[in-house]
Amino acid sequence: MPSTFSFPRLWRISGALLAASGTIVGALTAHLPDARFAEGGRAIAHNAMEVQMWHALALLALGVSLSQRPTRLIAAAGCGLLLGTLLFCGGVYYTALTGHHAAHVAPTGGSLLIISWCTLAVAWALRA
Repeated sequence: MPSTFSFPRLWRISGALLAASGTIVGALTAHLPDARFAEGGRAIAHNAMEVQMWHALALLALGVSLSQRPTRLIAAAGCGLLLGTLLFCGGVYYTALTGHHAAHVAPTGGSLLIISWCTLAVAWALRA
């Protein structure tokens, strides 16, 4: 087992765990009784699950595609994708289940996702 920290390894592991938990959320969203959700919560949770799954795949792809140590911009973008996914989806799941908004958690996560995708684009443009 490697003893040194690696961003690509972190992203591969996180992507796999996000995909696994997204699959669980998908099953729960499909099978839990309506009473377990806030009004409109089932659709809200389903949308968050889709965002989670897409970003799980993105993290897996990012982690698998890097054959060398990532640049600082790529490292920031990858970590932003992970944190943004957790914040956005966590905030949306909370709202779907309780009907209450978790302050600015989901919007902060969504903004972080957008910034991270733009940072990744810039990083790849600079490497070309």
